[in-house]
Amino acid sequence: MRSNESPLTEIYIPGEWSDAVEFIVSKWSPPPIVLICGAKNCGKTTFSRHLMNVMLQNGMCSYAKVAYLDTDVGQPEFTPPGFVSLTIVDKVTSDLTTPCLKTPERCLYFGDVSSKRDPSTYLNYVFSIFDYYRREYYMFDEEDNSPGTLVPLIVNTPGWVKGIGYDILVDMLKHICPTQVVKIGISSTNKNLPAGEFWLDREHDGTIDLIEIKSARQDSFNRSVLVQKDAHLLRDLRIMAYFRQCFPGDSDISTIKELANSLASHCPYEVPIASIKIRHLHCEVRSSEIFYSLNASIVGLTVDSEEPEGLPWCLGLGIVRGIDTVRGVLYVITPVPHSSLERVNLLLQGYIQIPTCLLQVYGCISPYMTANALTTS
Repeated sequence: MRSNESPLTEIYIPGEWSDAVEFIVSKWSPPPIVLICGAKNCGKTTFSRHLMNVMLQNGMCSYAKVAYLDTDVGQPEFTPPGFVSLTIVDKVTSDLTTPCLKTPERCLYFGDVSSKRDPSTYLNYVFSIFDYYRREYYMFDEEDNSPGTLVPLIVNTPGWVKGIGYDILVDMLKHICPTQVVKIGISSTNKNLPAGEFWLDREHDGTIDLIEIKSARQDSFNRSVLVQKDAHLLRDLRIMAYFRQCFPGDSDISTIKELANSLASHCPYEVPIASIKIRHLHCEVRSSEIFYSLNASIVGLTVDSEEPEGLPWCLGLGIVRGIDTVRGVLYVITPVPHSSLERVNLLLQGYIQIPTCLLQVYGCISPYMTANALTTS
């Protein structure tokens, strides 16, 4: 499909973008590993969604599945903010204008909207999830050197491309070694990445295709190319959409106030304090203040590995609805199913907070809800 309007959405796809996508899809053997980079608001997410759709529906060269590695903890594609995640997608995204929540194959809870506080941990998370992808979805049969499980990968990156952000991107490129790098430039040239293969310490050997395209906010008919939204508002909307999953899809919840009241009156899980560990990300909290900091907060529900280098895989988010230190339980609201909650042994608290619009109503309700509470053990 060469330009113009995508049949699945009213967003206009520039001809230059379509040419880039067609070139990538033509490199179907082995399946491509595509990393998309560029400054903030250049269209990385829109381009990656379009590329993923074409990969899933492009005739003989289509794939049954596409892997999506999201390294943008501030504006993720399929999860609430704060996650580095790998999602396996098998269906076309019908609307390029609206992000949609999906359950990731693997995710790690970084607990912040930027990697600035802890770049080394952030990179460790990105590398670990990519290595998982290589093991599970990009394997060759060593006996006869034939393809085993081969699923293409799209890597979406943050728009922080200066200073430490630039160094982080270079390290990601060197570790992932993509087959194609899509670099999107904007009109403010001083905000763009350096020209050429900026991440290489040697001369380009032709093993990586560098595709440089321009951002485009509107076409000649003033049709929108990029969807511009306030970052903070978008994060709040993603968090609200995530916790909306606590209720059936046909529930009569159509406003923020209705969601806030529903969450405040929702039956929580009882989590025995003795059965879990609590860890604060990016800061230290006195032991005497731990429960005060947890109350009315968002936490990552994770499974801590006992292996020396094991990372705590995250199963989802929860709201700590209240704490009963006498009974020794936390009250947690989460859409994570009970069967998965039984595996959770570590709560991670970062800087992802309950949206103020929910908290204002939420705070009007009693902080404890013990009646008819479910239990995880």
